[in-house]
Amino acid sequence: MVEFGSVLLGAPGSGKTTACHGLQQFFDLTKRQNAVINLDPANDGLPYRCDVDIAELITLDDVMTEFGLGPNGGLIYCMEYLEKNMDWLLKRLEDVKDKYLIFDCPGQVELYTHNNAMRNILHKLEKHNFRITIVHMVDAHLCTDASKYISSLLLSLKTMLHLSQPHVNVLSKVDLIQTYGTLSFKLDFYTEVQDLSYLLDTLRNDPHGATPRFAKLNEAVCELVEEFGIVGYSTLCVEDKASVKRLIEQMDRANGYFAKDEEEGSMLWAIGSSNYLKYFEEIQDVQERYIDPPVQEEEED
Repeated sequence: MVEFGSVLLGAPGSGKTTACHGLQQFFDLTKRQNAVINLDPANDGLPYRCDVDIAELITLDDVMTEFGLGPNGGLIYCMEYLEKNMDWLLKRLEDVKDKYLIFDCPGQVELYTHNNAMRNILHKLEKHNFRITIVHMVDAHLCTDASKYISSLLLSLKTMLHLSQPHVNVLSKVDLIQTYGTLSFKLDFYTEVQDLSYLLDTLRNDPHGATPRFAKLNEAVCELVEEFGIVGYSTLCVEDKASVKRLIEQMDRANGYFAKDEEEGSMLWAIGSSNYLKYFEEIQDVQERYIDPPVQEEEED
């Protein structure tokens, strides 16, 4: 029996836990049986209904106290401990069999770029017939700063290559992007990862921007990202049902999940499917709704 799920990961503050909660609420509305698995040993006060919690196995506080480790070292220890105790996780997942799984993961990026624990955990799940989609969350406000956006591109690329699983990159909290600054280009420039030379020009022309050496480093990163040509982003506003629906469609396409009859019979699901927007229309919709300032009509004298 094949089991399906999505693994939400990303840097601290990127919105992973909030997105897990949003997905759970949406699945409940659309009658998709689901279970949330918390794999973050530092995550307490969970907002969602948690079906499997790594705290049953190990917690960050206990590791830090017992071994005198800091938060980063403690998280790595916890995930390596989980890797060595996969029997516990597989047994707990038996309790939520036939449900769509949502994994909430730690926010330490080392776990997804060069430490092997998470990669090995995912590969073991794959061997046990779990089809997983990686959902890599990136805070959309990074798009307002050229060098930060370039850094996020490198992080997304390295995560994709290291984990080697079906993958969806997401610009999260896109509805808040304007509170951090103004985009130099339209949103589709950032989601499609278009010609990055324009972004480098923006960086060079910034009077408070990069030194020549830092600009050269950013140029090298851009060349690397463009050479691979595999990084792109979806968008997410977790309070917008249409936005959550579009993300779920991408997740399902990535891991091959097909909606069951009871899901398709849901009113909300049927409406979302009948009004499916193509990619460019979706991005334009997000641009107009959350980024472009509203046009105010001039009052007549």
